[in-house]
Amino acid sequence: MDPPGPGIQIQLGTLSGSRRSMGSSYGSRRSGGTGSISHSFRQPAGADDPFGRAASQQGHDDDEENLRWAALEKLPTYDRMRRAVLLNHAGAGAGGADGDELQGLVDIEQLASGEAGRALLERVFQDDSERFLRRLRDRVDRVGIDLPAIEVRYQGLSVEVDAFVGTSALPTLWNSATNFLQSLVGRLASSNKKTINILRNVDGILKPSRMTLLLGPPSSGKSTLMRALTGKLDKTLKVSGSITYCGHTFEEFYPERTSAYVSQYDLHNAEMTVRETLDFSRRCLGIGARYDMLAELAAREREAGIKPDPEIDAYMKATAVQGQETNIVTDLTLKVLGLDICADMPIGDEMIRGISGGQKKRVTTGEMLTGPARALFMDEISTGLDSSSTFEIVKYIRQLVHVMNETVMISLLQPPPETYNLFDDIILLSEGYIVYHGPRDNILEFFEAAGFRCPERKGVADFLQEVTSKKDQQQYWYLEQQQYRHVSVPEFAQRFKSFHVGQQMVKELQIPFDKSKTHPAALTTNKYGQSSWESIKTVLSREQLLMKRNSFIYIFKVTQLIILGLMAMTVFLRTKMPYGHISDGGKFFGALTFSLITVLFNGFAELQLTIKMLPTFYKQRDFLFFPPWTFALVTIILRIPVSLMESAVWVVLTYYVMGFAPAPARFFRQLLAFFGTHQMAMALFRFLGAVLKSMVVANTFGMFVILLIFIFGGFVIPRGDIRPWWIWAYWSSPMMYSQNAISVNEFLSSRWANKNTEASIDASTVGEAILKSKGLFTGEWGFWVSMGAILGFTILFNILYILALTHLSPPSGSNTVSDQENENETNTSTPMGTNDEATNRATQTQITLPFQPLALSFNHVNYYVDMPAEMREQGFAESRLQLLSDISGAFRPGVLTALVGVSGAGKTTLMDVLAGRKTSGSIEGSITLSGYPKKQETFARISGYCEQTDIHSPNVTVYESILYSAWLRLSSDVDEKTRKLFVEEVMTLVELDVLRNAMVGLPGVDGLSTEQRKRLTIAVELVANPSIIFMDEPTSGLDARAAAIVMRALIYSSLLTSFCL
Repeated sequence: MDPPGPGIQIQLGTLSGSRRSMGSSYGSRRSGGTGSISHSFRQPAGADDPFGRAASQQGHDDDEENLRWAALEKLPTYDRMRRAVLLNHAGAGAGGADGDELQGLVDIEQLASGEAGRALLERVFQDDSERFLRRLRDRVDRVGIDLPAIEVRYQGLSVEVDAFVGTSALPTLWNSATNFLQSLVGRLASSNKKTINILRNVDGILKPSRMTLLLGPPSSGKSTLMRALTGKLDKTLKVSGSITYCGHTFEEFYPERTSAYVSQYDLHNAEMTVRETLDFSRRCLGIGARYDMLAELAAREREAGIKPDPEIDAYMKATAVQGQETNIVTDLTLKVLGLDICADMPIGDEMIRGISGGQKKRVTTGEMLTGPARALFMDEISTGLDSSSTFEIVKYIRQLVHVMNETVMISLLQPPPETYNLFDDIILLSEGYIVYHGPRDNILEFFEAAGFRCPERKGVADFLQEVTSKKDQQQYWYLEQQQYRHVSVPEFAQRFKSFHVGQQMVKELQIPFDKSKTHPAALTTNKYGQSSWESIKTVLSREQLLMKRNSFIYIFKVTQLIILGLMAMTVFLRTKMPYGHISDGGKFFGALTFSLITVLFNGFAELQLTIKMLPTFYKQRDFLFFPPWTFALVTIILRIPVSLMESAVWVVLTYYVMGFAPAPARFFRQLLAFFGTHQMAMALFRFLGAVLKSMVVANTFGMFVILLIFIFGGFVIPRGDIRPWWIWAYWSSPMMYSQNAISVNEFLSSRWANKNTEASIDASTVGEAILKSKGLFTGEWGFWVSMGAILGFTILFNILYILALTHLSPPSGSNTVSDQENENETNTSTPMGTNDEATNRATQTQITLPFQPLALSFNHVNYYVDMPAEMREQGFAESRLQLLSDISGAFRPGVLTALVGVSGAGKTTLMDVLAGRKTSGSIEGSITLSGYPKKQETFARISGYCEQTDIHSPNVTVYESILYSAWLRLSSDVDEKTRKLFVEEVMTLVELDVLRNAMVGLPGVDGLSTEQRKRLTIAVELVANPSIIFMDEPTSGLDARAAAIVMRALIYSSLLTSFCL
């Protein structure tokens, strides 16, 4: 979907003309008579509004506008689509080669990407998104064009997976071996795998012009349902049932591009800015059929004699420009998502300072909003956002749905009442069943018919999350004359089928969708949004930018080569390297081999670089941003100059100092050999990274491959000493050919041409004798044969790298679950109605370990960072940027303090400053502990900090994670028994005791869910028995039930000095 609107995505019943985009390739046909963009928005003297007109000139300007519009109408369609009429009050824009009739016409390509485009956006948007969308829709309605609409149906949809359960789920060496063997003989013997039902025979219809809210407790199947409806389910899952878009199955179109799925996980390139990230996604997703729509729209207006609003016409034409590095579409997306204030800041990650978590979530949403998809599926887009920002974003999406006829499903965890009331339909999902799917106005009626009523002061969304829970349900029973009886989720689902809303849906599903009514532009049949050449250019510009931002890596690699080169030069110094005799060849052979190993190992860094980019690449590949081979090809091409430079640095430093053959031809041939070897090494490690995907496994296996290559490379064991059954490994080793190339180049030079006096070696010259004794080639042809082999290995590894990126799936879960997790997860939370009792029990629990209560106070705290280069380029003259301004306050023991503020207000920054976690910038003011100045060396031992990002070791269990933290952070005076008792106490407090043997896993891949990870993060800090604890958005990403568990832990921790945000 495209924020400019779906107005810009309007498709026609009959598309006229060939499908052409207004890309930069049209520049060669640009008319010299096109008016200046800056002049088009130049402010006239004495005017306050750069778009305003003096009243005395109104009539004259209208006549001038009509004349220019008439001139524009005379142009061919192709040229007419590349120009717009925007009055020039400064008198610029003289006629050019095309004649005076083109005066004042604005070049759309420049308008779309320049400052004038942003000025135009401000003018047409005017902070009123609904009015803006109405203006777009009105233009279309005036000529009777129907908007494309998508109806999504799913019938009998079931998703299940076979997973290991119990102790077999733990990835121990024994379990890995036994599970693998059982998989092989699964047909002959029983398996420990258990079938887990994720979705159970669900039905529903998502209609255009209606916005649907998807609610449900954690692990209810919300993300699975969304992924199923967008065609992004993992191939290991078993799927049954049907999913259709306007009656068409997935085989008839590309659901990845017809719909857009916004994941709950934020995967971005940390080095790129917000604007650069959105620009890249916009270029990749393309413009859809906007150009065709606009051409047809203009043709109908011309036939009807309708003159459109010049500003709306210019805006719509600007959004139909293909392939620009930046565009007005990106500016609109930034504006509606509130990202314009951080547009030029890097996104950042755990290691790079960047935008806040809420802003990062909005970037994830904005990536999909820049595209032309007409159906949106948005998974937990409010995580990390304040209620005001969530409301504004959902409000804009609602306007988009109602005005532009889009289809949208949004999953939210804790929507406030004002946000909940924006939705038209509600889907309540629990334990894989659809409990309700229909209009929002009827959902309370459904539950009241079942005996449950939402209290007056209770949010409806929170009520819906809890009413299906076994422990939370009873408090909502309102039929006092009848005894309460637990209503299970399957029973609720069965009741819905007999409810009038459910019966109406069944009737609608029984009537097949009429495919003939499908709008021709509703479904996307093109796999990618741009041509292969445009994809290469787009990916190339992105990768060049990332290489520039990661320049430290390449500078460090060159510096490493220089240091090693200086060391090697002192070891193999020319004055100590005699030549001409067989006995002299050993040192030269050793120097050549050392150089070869250094160059080979220098390519090892490609392994880490490849694995680092894989998560973002997989997301963009699966969303059809670009063909995988374009990314691989660009990576290969961009590494060539880097490889040549690093090889040249080594050869230039060492060649003549070590005393190799002085002939220039020999110098350049050695450079060619090292360059080829370096290319081969980089290709090999890129391939290993793409296949192994895990940093630990890739590093281990990568070193093993290097060891094999080195052993069979011809230096450790000469060819003549290798056993016959291993000789194939010798010929398969790339290092062997590199060794031959550099050795032949050196030892067949003229200075090794002395007559051989060693009778045991059949060779005419000393050089040939040395080569023969090492089992190497003895002719000049050996160099070129070896270079051909190295080139062949490079091509082979690069082809395998491309195939791996194209066909291999992202790292997926191990299909293992814990029995306790599966059976007890839905019943472990505390009932909302008994929170007070639970809290009292928690606060009355005996604290196993004592602590020292401390008060934290801070006075006139200011925090500055260096002014970012991007802001300096925009004209900011200050050398420092102030992030915190004169902050004062105090936190006392036994008091739970909440720090509130909108996303990006500086909450995390303040906490980082107080906790001493800022390692850059300048901090002013005083911070004291119980009256004493804070010393970071000791403060870290008495404080805890729960970050927004839940970072844990993935290959350990919940209990092991907490116990490990206790071992490292509790005082050595605490004995083992007391330590374990305290661990059990904390686990019970945050209700992780039933998940003690569950694997932590990787976010979005396997292991714990989001809310379970958040509870683990809190437990890891609480078990350190801190006197002061900081918690950064501890309830972010949690539903109401999980948030209640966390808040109970916070109330417990308020016995300490607790600081929560």
